[in-house]
Amino acid sequence: MAPSVQLSNGMQMPLLGLGCWQADDGKDVAVAVEAALLAGYRHIDTAYFYANEADVGRGIKAAIATGKVSRSDIFVVTKLPPIGMRPERVEKYLRKSLKALDLDYIDLYLVHHPVGFEEVDENDNMPLENPGTDKEKVKFDFSTDLIAIWKKMENMVELGLAKTIGISNFNPRQMRKIMAIAKIPPTVNQVECHVYFQQKELREACKQHNIAVTAYGPLGSPGRKLFYEKQGKTIELPDLLRNPVVRLVSDKHKRSAAQVLLRFITQEGIIVIPKSTNESRIKQNGDIFSFELDEIDMQALRSLDQGVAGTIFKFAEIFPGYEEHPECFF
Repeated sequence: MAPSVQLSNGMQMPLLGLGCWQADDGKDVAVAVEAALLAGYRHIDTAYFYANEADVGRGIKAAIATGKVSRSDIFVVTKLPPIGMRPERVEKYLRKSLKALDLDYIDLYLVHHPVGFEEVDENDNMPLENPGTDKEKVKFDFSTDLIAIWKKMENMVELGLAKTIGISNFNPRQMRKIMAIAKIPPTVNQVECHVYFQQKELREACKQHNIAVTAYGPLGSPGRKLFYEKQGKTIELPDLLRNPVVRLVSDKHKRSAAQVLLRFITQEGIIVIPKSTNESRIKQNGDIFSFELDEIDMQALRSLDQGVAGTIFKFAEIFPGYEEHPECFF
């Protein structure tokens, strides 16, 4: 069983979770979630934006049906989508997530992104202007009001629909904006974080506000090529798993490169949510607490940090026109 991080509200959040982004084959998602829970995972991360909550819910239900795990054992995370970034839409989208997951409550509900999109259709998570042309861009909602949205997020806790609330892809300025008015402060900020982009400034800001950090893309998100290919784009991604320093540490401990990358992040006190639908890799990624990296290993891996230059999730490429929004991350 993975160790936990104590959140600022006293809840325990498992340090290791199964990430479900890009897992869009319904059967594979359900099987992966069930396999992860039966392998000892107790934290599942999904989102309305991923369009797989119903499949995640089926996996949770299947695992519970075995009698080896109960709902109270599982820490479920989902997120308010960009098309839900209006105060009057927060409860609607949380209830839609609960219905899809077939759950009574969410353990942690995150604002997925500080940037809002126009709501053209509830099933269109990324509405586009001029699709398929060189002028293609996302239909952004430029009136995004983070303070008004946060007040509605707090209401979700008061209604008992979420045990705790948090943020995702928020920079230090946006975090300070929320903390200045919060009655219920965010307990978690989920951001891109891996050896090439270690988010040191943001992590320090989170520490000052007693906000835990969850790292998505801790392995460099090698599956993102498929995401771009579906949009007719090709990209080159850095291969963290083949980095010579990572390989040296891997050989030293007789562990996989993925296990080393995940162990590094967790030893920094950061929650990790590697994504996989492969049962053997899910089990391997889960076996990261039976060894420990020494200080030489940690310093060698810390030296790989490239700062902002190491970013793999380039939002301006994922969401064309992103940099025009007043709440864009950078």
